[in-house]
Amino acid sequence: MKKVLITICGRAGSKGFHNKNLKIFDGAPLCYYTLSAAKIFIESRKDLSVDIALNTDSEPLKELVLAKYPEVEYVARPEELCGDIVPKMAVFQQTLAEMEKRKGEKYDYLIDLDITSPMRRANDVAGAFATKEQREDVDLIFSVTDARRNPWFNQLKVVDDHVEKVIESGFTARQQAPEVYDINASIYVFRRDFLAENKTGILWDGKCGMYKMFDTGIIDIDSEEDYLLMEAIAHYLYSSNPDFAAVKNNIRA
Repeated sequence: MKKVLITICGRAGSKGFHNKNLKIFDGAPLCYYTLSAAKIFIESRKDLSVDIALNTDSEPLKELVLAKYPEVEYVARPEELCGDIVPKMAVFQQTLAEMEKRKGEKYDYLIDLDITSPMRRANDVAGAFATKEQREDVDLIFSVTDARRNPWFNQLKVVDDHVEKVIESGFTARQQAPEVYDINASIYVFRRDFLAENKTGILWDGKCGMYKMFDTGIIDIDSEEDYLLMEAIAHYLYSSNPDFAAVKNNIRA
């Protein structure tokens, strides 16, 4: 049986949006949407052995998660991994090492689900994981959405006293430019050995693949404005789209 570790990581505080991981989002704690999505995945893949670990230095976040999801394993984040420029892969590696020590065995995959990206459909985690299973040649799969701007066509950079296209091209229509995507940071699926052996904290050291998500869920909640906009979008989708509603409705009362 394949072994999977799901990580949910959140540090205390935030420069961009204070205590964002503790916010109430459309009537429920923000982190519960991620836990709900994880539980839907586990129920859909009974052929897997799955553990969930919360990595945090925030006591309130720890208490909030364990109050409703006591089966989640708590992994304390050390001070040296609490800075805002620490590569997130270092946090994944610390969680993986600690959980393998506790369980006395290695995992096959690690899935990270971001707390501040609550807009997942019921099948998104399973879809991203299935994509990784089908692509044994890649080291990781991450979630993306269609990009609304294209560096070959309608993105600009400042050069001295004027602006130029980010990438020089002769394209006269957006449809001519290569397809590009935004990494939305919602879901990462790692091959265990690639993650454990990485020394740089850089995703691109590995061979990467992607899983495309519904594109109105692209906003990361990193400011008050992001939060208000995403909550408005979420409220509409929860009331009109069963795939989104299933995640909210699965949150434990």
